[in-house]
Amino acid sequence: MNIMPNFFRSLLLTSFLSFVAPILLVGGTLAGLSLIGYIPVLGIIGQSGAESIWKFLVVFGNGCPIEGLLTIGLTCAFVGAMFDTYAFYRYQTLRGN
Repeated sequence: MNIMPNFFRSLLLTSFLSFVAPILLVGGTLAGLSLIGYIPVLGIIGQSGAESIWKFLVVFGNGCPIEGLLTIGLTCAFVGAMFDTYAFYRYQTLRGN
């Protein structure tokens, strides 16, 4: 039974990182495009890119971009947890325990 605390710690860490990674990716891209919008020559590109990401998040959030970002994060966390569970199962099966 010493395996279970290691499994739950791994599952929690994987779920947390899988939740945070898409939020940082989308947030960083949105922030980068917003900063590019302040450059006079690239203003249109930055503004249209940020607006496109905003509309993409609205689709997943039923009208609210923050809810869309959380939906994407929770979905990635669930998939990461499933993958970690599968990897743990395969490790136990191939190891012979």
